[in-house]
Amino acid sequence: MIELLVVIAIIAILAGLLLPALAKAKDSGRRAACTGNLRQIGIAIHAYAQDHSGWMPYGPQAPPFSHPSELYPSTGSPTSLLSLRDGRPAGLGLLLASTLAQTPRVLFCPGSDQPTDAQAELVKVGTNQARGSYYYRHGGVTEMFFTPPTMPPSLKLEDPGNNRNGVPIRALAIDTQFLCSEDVAVFNLRPKTHHRRATCNVLFIDGHVSGRVNRDQRFTVDVRSNSELRDSFNRILRVFEAADLEQ
Repeated sequence: MIELLVVIAIIAILAGLLLPALAKAKDSGRRAACTGNLRQIGIAIHAYAQDHSGWMPYGPQAPPFSHPSELYPSTGSPTSLLSLRDGRPAGLGLLLASTLAQTPRVLFCPGSDQPTDAQAELVKVGTNQARGSYYYRHGGVTEMFFTPPTMPPSLKLEDPGNNRNGVPIRALAIDTQFLCSEDVAVFNLRPKTHHRRATCNVLFIDGHVSGRVNRDQRFTVDVRSNSELRDSFNRILRVFEAADLEQ
């Protein structure tokens, strides 16, 4: 009996040592897969631009506001949407008909902190609102219910321009780290975070991808206070501006 207890104790000690290491290895694998996804997205954006006179994916025009579930109130808002409530592809979803037609799942990070059914979201494209895993820098519009008169010049890959702080635009897509209250779930707005909010993978405009520590949660959009929801797009763009400073 004593020998059996000793064996059990040894097994418990080994498990205590191995499980954290296995969990860390699993997280590392998911971050690596996420990096690969963003790299493919970057290639797809560059291929799209080559076919569209240098323009990155942009649009569609936002419909007139009719319901709080419209998570694309303004044309050009930074967004994780793949399609609008009327089914029209939006943002990175515009790549699904061309460069990502054979690999649509790259729009979903395997390191999601919430259960994600990628196939169920992809089926919605064309009929309903669908969301992917990555914010896409989509014209830099932060106003609610605003349609820019023309396509912004910063959507050209070869000349992206400067951000609101006068810093050259470098970050193009990034893991979503979004926190909101349970009250807005009725509007299909739910928390969407990745990699336990510890790190973020960033796709830069030159096509390279790099992981960044989410120090002080500078890449997190925290609007758990419902009064702050209207500032969501400004905060998402602020995340990109923080990433622009990364080397």
